[in-house]
Amino acid sequence: MVRGKAVARVALVVLSLWLCVQSVPISVDKTKEKPQQQELDPPQSAETGLHYDRYLREVIEYLEKDPHFREKLKNANMDDIKHGKLSKELDFVHHNFRTKLDELKREEMNRLRMLIKAKHDIQEGNGRTVDHQALLKQFEHLNHLNPDTFEVEDLDRLIKSATKDLENFDKERHDEFKRYEMMKEHERRERLKAMNEEDRKKEEHHYDEMKKKHADHPKVNHPGSEDQLKEVWHESDGMDPDDFDPKTFFNMHDSNGDGFFDESELEALFTKELEKVYNPENEEDDMVEMEEERLRMREHVMNEVDTNKDRLVSLSEFMAATKKEEFLEKDEWETLDQNPLYTEEELREYEQQLANEENDINKKSAELQKQREELKRKEEELHAQRLGLQQAVEEMEKLKAQNSKAEVKRKYTLQ
Repeated sequence: MVRGKAVARVALVVLSLWLCVQSVPISVDKTKEKPQQQELDPPQSAETGLHYDRYLREVIEYLEKDPHFREKLKNANMDDIKHGKLSKELDFVHHNFRTKLDELKREEMNRLRMLIKAKHDIQEGNGRTVDHQALLKQFEHLNHLNPDTFEVEDLDRLIKSATKDLENFDKERHDEFKRYEMMKEHERRERLKAMNEEDRKKEEHHYDEMKKKHADHPKVNHPGSEDQLKEVWHESDGMDPDDFDPKTFFNMHDSNGDGFFDESELEALFTKELEKVYNPENEEDDMVEMEEERLRMREHVMNEVDTNKDRLVSLSEFMAATKKEEFLEKDEWETLDQNPLYTEEELREYEQQLANEENDINKKSAELQKQREELKRKEEELHAQRLGLQQAVEEMEKLKAQNSKAEVKRKYTLQ
C-alpha cells in the first residue's frame, strides 16, 4: 500500500499534479497508523505555476474522490499516465463526479474566453499585431471544440499539457530572467546617455563600487554538497557538525514527512548560502536575482540527485548522492554575477527589438493622431455646414416674414 501511494505521488508530481495520495511519513510509527483515516485525508495542493493551475488541481481533486479512479491511480506508473492509459479510466468514474468535471470545464472555458479577449484588446491597444496562434495555445489543455462535457480527451490533453509545460517551465523562467537583466542594463545605459560627462563618470564609479561590494561575500558552498548541508545542520538546526548524519538531516528537513524532498523543501535548504550574497537592505543586492539564484541551486541539485527525473528527491536518492564524489565538492558555487547571462550582441538585439516595438507603437500612435485630426477636421466641416444651414434657414424665415408683411400691407392698400 505504501509503495503504491509513493508511485502515485511520483507519477503525478511529474505532471505537477500535487493532489495525489500522501506517502507514510518516515517519522510515524507504522504500527500505530490508522490506514482507513489516511485514505480519507484530503489531498494536499500546491501551486504549479501554470496558467491553468486551479483547473488542473480541481480536476485531479475530484478524480481522486472516485474510488475506482483512485485505485487505478495508486497502481499506475508514469508511462501509463503520460501515454493516456490512465485517461481511459475516466469512462468508469461515477456520474456525480463526471457532472462536476463538466461544470469545471465550462468554468475554465469561460475563464479562457475572457482571458483571450483581454489579451486581444491589450495587443490591439498597444498597436501590436495580434498573435492568434499564441492565443489559441491557451486552449491546449482541453478540447475546446466540445465546450460542455469533460471527456477522455480532456483528461489526456490536461496530462500531456502539464507534462510538456512543466518540462519547459524552468527554461521559460530563465528566458524571462534574462530579459529582466537586459532591460535593467538597457535602462542603466539610457540613464547614462542623458547625463553630462561629470555626472556620468560619478554614476559609473558608483555602479562599479556597488558591483565590487556585492561580490565581496563569504564563500558560497556548492548546493547539495557536504559542506553546504553541514552548515544548515549546524547553523539552522543547532547540531554539532561532527555528528552530521545524512538520514537524520533528510528526516529533519522533510517538512511534510512524506519521504521526499520536493522543490520548495530543497529551496529552503539554500537560505543560509543566499544570505551570504543578498541582503534586502543593501542597495547593491537585487532580490529578483536572489530568487533566481535560489532556483538555480535547486535545479543543480535536482540534476545531480533526482535520478528518475520525477521532480522529487527520495530518501534513497539523497543517500546515494551523499556517497558520490560530488558530495565532497569544495569549490565555491559561482553566483549569477560570475556567470554572464547575455552577450553584448544579445543585448544589442534585445535593444533593437525594444526599438522596433517602440517604433511600431509610435507609428500606431501617429496613425491614431492623424485619425483624430481627420475626425476633428470633419467635425469642424460639419459644424460649419450646420452653421451655414442654420443661417440659410434663418434667412429664409426672415425673408418669409418680410414677404408676409408685404402681402398684408398690399391687401390693406387695396382695401
